[in-house]
Amino acid sequence: MRAIKPKLSIILPAYNEEIIIKKNVGRIVEYLYNLEKKYNWEIILVNDGSKDKTGQFADELAGTNSNVRTFHHETNKNLGHAIRTGINKANGDCLIVLDLDLSYSTNHIERLADTLFQQSADVVIASPYMPGGKSTAVPKNRLLLSKVVNRFMRAAAQEKYYTFTGMVRAYRGDFIKNVNLKTKDYEINPEILYKSMILRAKILEIPAHLDWSEQNNEVRRTSSIRILKGVFSGLMSGFIFRPYIFFLGVGIFTLLISLYIIGWIFYHTFSVMPTLNVDVNFIDDKFSFAIAQVFQDRPHAFLIGGFTFVIALLFLGIGFLSLQSKRYFEELFHLGTTNLIISKK
Repeated sequence: MRAIKPKLSIILPAYNEEIIIKKNVGRIVEYLYNLEKKYNWEIILVNDGSKDKTGQFADELAGTNSNVRTFHHETNKNLGHAIRTGINKANGDCLIVLDLDLSYSTNHIERLADTLFQQSADVVIASPYMPGGKSTAVPKNRLLLSKVVNRFMRAAAQEKYYTFTGMVRAYRGDFIKNVNLKTKDYEINPEILYKSMILRAKILEIPAHLDWSEQNNEVRRTSSIRILKGVFSGLMSGFIFRPYIFFLGVGIFTLLISLYIIGWIFYHTFSVMPTLNVDVNFIDDKFSFAIAQVFQDRPHAFLIGGFTFVIALLFLGIGFLSLQSKRYFEELFHLGTTNLIISKK
């Protein structure tokens, strides 16, 4: 019997993309026709409340090709919501989210799909930042900020990947549909990775080429990405991986400062004690006089030492509480997802 070909669902979020939608969807369709010996396919166009003719052009594309389906948001609900819509509407065994500007060329589709099926992976990331990956013509400021954010997340996460914020990925259909996602903006990409890690998913990266050569030559589009907002979102997303590390790090650093100052106070106190000319009968009385003398000479040391010690205890306490909260959340999320999968069977 002839084996049933796996089906690919190419998810394309679109917001104000009238300039490029027809040309680039046409390129994707042409590429997918060349894969038909290996894969069945569909394209899911998600018009995210565009204010230009993106929705009209998307419907025209769907009308001329039965493999193209279009879904519309009445208002702009942002990238995360568009990706979630695409995931919910897709019917494929492998769901591939692609940027409509084709900054990742169409040949990434086959590489992502092949890796997913051949390696039995749940998530495959197209990574320009891993060894073998590269970027071309990306504005320097944008590239620098992106690398900083991804390195920050790599430092924060327990599992070390090179690209956390990238949208271009492949997902196993029956896996990603059972991951409860809530983020509505750029944070959805690190959210998916975080929750996939909780579920012990098999996550792989493949080298990718991020190429902005065409984008720099095209007419400026009204959609897209606000760099500073994206960077801020990325930095905030870093906290979801191990939030306690930041609190514990500040707490330990502050504690070391306070212990140094407190040690300095005790050292000078014991140095002063033999030189005191006071008539006392007990060592604790002499110690009190020595402390008073050191305080009179260096009152700021007591103030700074006490303040940093309290701050250290505060951050350490928050760190341990966030660690417990994270473990509690992960356990509940894992159990909830497991129950959801069982209920669908």
